[in-house]
Amino acid sequence: MGRVMCPPFSRKAKNYPMQKLATFSVVACDPKARAWGVAVASKFPAVGAVVPWVKARAGAVATQALANTSFGPRGLELMGRGLSAKTTLERLLARDPDRDHRQVGLVDSKGRSASYTGKACADWAGGRTGPCYAIQGNILTGVEVIAEMERALIETKGDLPRRLMASLDAGSRAGGDRRGRQSAALYVAKPKAGYGGHNDRWVDYRVDNHLNPISKLAELLELHGLYFGKSPKSERVRLIGAALKDIQEIMKKLGYYTSSSSRYDETTRAAFKAFINNENFEERADPEAGWVDGPVFEYLVRKLR
Repeated sequence: MGRVMCPPFSRKAKNYPMQKLATFSVVACDPKARAWGVAVASKFPAVGAVVPWVKARAGAVATQALANTSFGPRGLELMGRGLSAKTTLERLLARDPDRDHRQVGLVDSKGRSASYTGKACADWAGGRTGPCYAIQGNILTGVEVIAEMERALIETKGDLPRRLMASLDAGSRAGGDRRGRQSAALYVAKPKAGYGGHNDRWVDYRVDNHLNPISKLAELLELHGLYFGKSPKSERVRLIGAALKDIQEIMKKLGYYTSSSSRYDETTRAAFKAFINNENFEERADPEAGWVDGPVFEYLVRKLR
C-alpha cells in the first residue's frame, strides 16, 4: 500500500467564518453562600469550553453568540477589582469591533447584573436581569424561554447549583435553542468548596455531545450531591435488619461477601469497608459504626440490588 501524503499547511488557506453559538444561559450568584455560577445549553459541541467563566469573590460571565472568549477572563479581572457588572460590560464592548454580534451576561461580586444582546444576533435573541442574575439567549424559539428560566430560578428552592439547573431545564422545556440540543454545562465557584477545600471549583460538569444534554447534566449534579454532600445524623441508615440484608445482598452480588450471617459482624464490616471505599462513598458512611447516609443507601439499592 502506498503512503497517503497530507498536503502541507498553507497560510493562504481559506478562513472559514466562526459559527455562532445559538445558546441560552443563566448567570447568577447567592450572596449568602458566597457562590457564583453559570448554566448553559446549546446546539453546539462542548459549549462549556466556551461560554461559562466563574471566579469566587469576583463574579461570573457567560459569553455567547459570536462569542468573544476574552470577555471571560477580562470580565472576571475587572469585576475582581471591584467594578460593577454594568461598568465591566461597557468596557468589554467598547474595545470590541464585533460587539453587534456578541451576547453577554454578567453578575459581579455584589450581585449586580448586566446583560447585552448585539443587534446582529439572530432572532429570537434577548435577555433579562434582576438582583443576582442575568439570563440571555439567541436563536431561541421565543421570549418564553427566557421568561421560564427566570421564573424557575426565582421559585426554585435549594442551593445555587440546583437553582441554576432548574432554570436551564425550564428553558429547554419552553423550547430552548430552536435548532435542537447538543451540549450543556454547569460551573459554580465558592470559596474553598472544591475537592479537599484546596480550590474554589464547587461544581464543574460538562456534557459535550448528547441527544439530551440537560437531562444528562442533571444526572451528574445528582451524583455530585451523592459523592460530596452531607446528611444530618437523622438521615443515617443503621446497618441492621432489612437495611443490613439489602447491603449484604448487594455485596454478595458484587463479590465482596460470601457469608450467610444476618449480623453486622467482623466479616460484614470488612466487606462493607472495601465496598464503600471502592464506590467512593467513604465520606458518607462509617463501617466501624455500621451506618451509611440515607441518600447513598437509597442510591446503592436502586442501582445495584
